[in-house]
Amino acid sequence: MSESDPLLKLIAVSDDDLAVVSGALQDAIIPIGDISYEPVTKQFVFVANRFRWETADQARKAEPAERVNAGVTFSNVTAVRRRGIDFGDRAAFLNLLAITQVAESDADAPTIELTFSGNTAIRLETTGLLCHLEDFGEPWPTQWRPQHADD
Repeated sequence: MSESDPLLKLIAVSDDDLAVVSGALQDAIIPIGDISYEPVTKQFVFVANRFRWETADQARKAEPAERVNAGVTFSNVTAVRRRGIDFGDRAAFLNLLAITQVAESDADAPTIELTFSGNTAIRLETTGLLCHLEDFGEPWPTQWRPQHADD
């Protein structure tokens, strides 16, 4: 990592902000054991091993691509629902595809959906969008670049 490629520290309070966070986390690997919901503080948190898309184009030319750990917190969460995920299988991994705000009738209380491969998802009911992403630790090289149909 060069000094021109700093670690990310993002905040999302709008749908546009959330799209940036979603792009940064696309193809992140999330261990189920690193996901937690704290109802008392109304925070949903997880640690992701994310592909550094922001440095991927330069990596194609000179250096290997990189991954880095990122902590993600959603605040104001009142309920968590899941589809196709066994939270008891703490050793399993999820592959994050996207994070979106689901259209709901009450715009002041957005619902956030984390969509994973394998037709699985987590839905967060909130009283207001507030998400923080912060990279931590040193990035490491990876030879495995995520592939998409549009590549």
